[in-house]
Amino acid sequence: MPRGSRGYRYGRWRGGEDPLAPPYDLGDAVDEIGDQVLAGSSVREALRDLLRRGLDGRRGLDDLRRSVRDRLRRAREAGSMDGTLTEVRELLDRALEAERRELFPDPDDAARLAEAELDALPEDTAGAVRALKDRQWRSPEAAEAYRQIQDLLQKEVLDSQFQHMKQALQQMNAEGQDGTQAVKDMVADLSALLDAHNRGEDTDQRFADFMDKHGQFFPDDPQTVEELVDSLARRAAAQERMMAGLSPEQRAELGELMGQAMQDMGLAAEMAHLNDALRQARPDLPWGRPGQVPDGDQGLGMGDATTAVAELADLEALSSQLSQGYAGASLADVDEELVERALGRSGVDDLAALRRLERELERQGHLNRTEGKLELSPKAVRRLGATALRRVFAQLDSTGRGEHDVADAGATGELTGASREWRFGDEQPLDVVRTVRNAVLRTAGEPHTDGDRRVQIAVEDFEVVETERRTGAAVALLVDLSYSMALRGTWGAAKSTAMALHSLVTTRFPQDAIEIIGFASTAQVLRPETLAELSVDTLQGTNLQHGLMLARRFLARHHDAEPVILVVTDGEPTAHLEDDGSPYFCWPPMPETIAKTVAEVERVARSGATMNVFALDPEPALVHFVQDITQRAGGRVFLPDGDRLGEYVVADYLRTRRGRRSR
Repeated sequence: MPRGSRGYRYGRWRGGEDPLAPPYDLGDAVDEIGDQVLAGSSVREALRDLLRRGLDGRRGLDDLRRSVRDRLRRAREAGSMDGTLTEVRELLDRALEAERRELFPDPDDAARLAEAELDALPEDTAGAVRALKDRQWRSPEAAEAYRQIQDLLQKEVLDSQFQHMKQALQQMNAEGQDGTQAVKDMVADLSALLDAHNRGEDTDQRFADFMDKHGQFFPDDPQTVEELVDSLARRAAAQERMMAGLSPEQRAELGELMGQAMQDMGLAAEMAHLNDALRQARPDLPWGRPGQVPDGDQGLGMGDATTAVAELADLEALSSQLSQGYAGASLADVDEELVERALGRSGVDDLAALRRLERELERQGHLNRTEGKLELSPKAVRRLGATALRRVFAQLDSTGRGEHDVADAGATGELTGASREWRFGDEQPLDVVRTVRNAVLRTAGEPHTDGDRRVQIAVEDFEVVETERRTGAAVALLVDLSYSMALRGTWGAAKSTAMALHSLVTTRFPQDAIEIIGFASTAQVLRPETLAELSVDTLQGTNLQHGLMLARRFLARHHDAEPVILVVTDGEPTAHLEDDGSPYFCWPPMPETIAKTVAEVERVARSGATMNVFALDPEPALVHFVQDITQRAGGRVFLPDGDRLGEYVVADYLRTRRGRRSR
């Protein structure tokens, strides 16, 4: 920023991400995704696996979820939910015992009648507490114990609805304030605020006034009415789950005790209205649905039990979000606040790293998201094909098979001695001498600075050397997509081979043409991006007839190129096209299927194409069939292992090219 006329003052960049920071390195991530895709996974599956494992020392979703599950297990062991009932029973027993001790020495008939009334009390705790509500206690100790029951119930009921309410009431009572009346005023104002919020009114000022007046009851300090509603609704839903986790007898007793406490405070109607308003505001919460509840040994009060159930509900929700196992799952679904509460700041940092990884994969153009579906971009597909090709060449080098010429890869023929002006898209080498000569002649009349002998070359100066036109090859690679390929574990090898051959042809032999055709019950032309995403788990049938029909159409469009058909399959044809174009599948193969496939092979042979078949299953029936069809089309049969398929296919393609050059 300017600093007078003396210069500038420099400081830390505060305008967002550092514009001079090195680009986010995605090399390892893209390669890991590529490895999964080449092994047969879809792009989404590969990305999900990467996010599950994590990268660069950061925990993945699986580790985060494992930590959440450990926290969930510890939360379940926090205690039992009948703590309030147990404490009420203990206080009731103390009151009755003290009252009987006081009545026993008294010979008056009134004492006997009072004892009879105690003996006739209901068996259940709630009924006994209700029956003793208006009793005139003889024993001060008994009266104090019963007062403690009432005080306990009121505090626990309020604490189960409003977290930290017990502490707030204790502080108010210590300061000499009427806590009960303050709670009544708060509940009334809160109900009015929620009603206005649910009607869609602007409640910003009303919320601010409410917090100014009743903020001592909400130590978590919500900043908006939405935060307040979310906190209260989650706790109310947790209270319902807590009650649902009790036995029917416990639920009935505790429900009656809660109702009595609300009646005594004059809050029954207001609290019922408040719960209805919270349900209306957040109907998406699991109201009344069963869920995990604490089942430890130590008894918890209603407020603590509700807090424990709320924590369990949050941990369950977070575990589900981290699993990403539901339709349409996204890292955006993971609640960052829940992560921080459960796993601390390190968990939030790990989640942020995963989100950035996913975001950068799209921003840097490695992944495209179309209508919610992730696909590899052409940039990533090219890298994937190069990786597959590099692995194939590594195998070729290590085994000594399929020597490949790289020195003249991409050359377009022998030099003719002539040259011409460069045109956009030309791949011929530049004629450097003529290019510089053209620049010198063009700039000869321009003034030059003394001693400046530089030559400025413009686009129009470029010339390329002319080469003889060389006929290329048109390669149709047919890949079996039937379910048996996945079942035998050969689908990943077939996908990797197709990507490698496509990369080889398009980058090193651009004068050749290639088309990848997948065939199952029907056949389809596959772009590399489609092939990378394709899954064969549910595809049925082996319709080689349709695949050969598409291959012939492709070869016909390149009539001046040498036609080559390469077929990768692991089974006999089990499907064909009927006369109306509909596919027909049958196992074992029908004679009609075999006949239609052989007829299509005959058409391939008449077109002059060579057809080589790579059979991935040594089953005799398949071997006999492919030997028959390759003899008809003048080709050969290969029986490679799945892990050497790429080596065989690429080596065969390169061998075919060398054969053309020698003719």
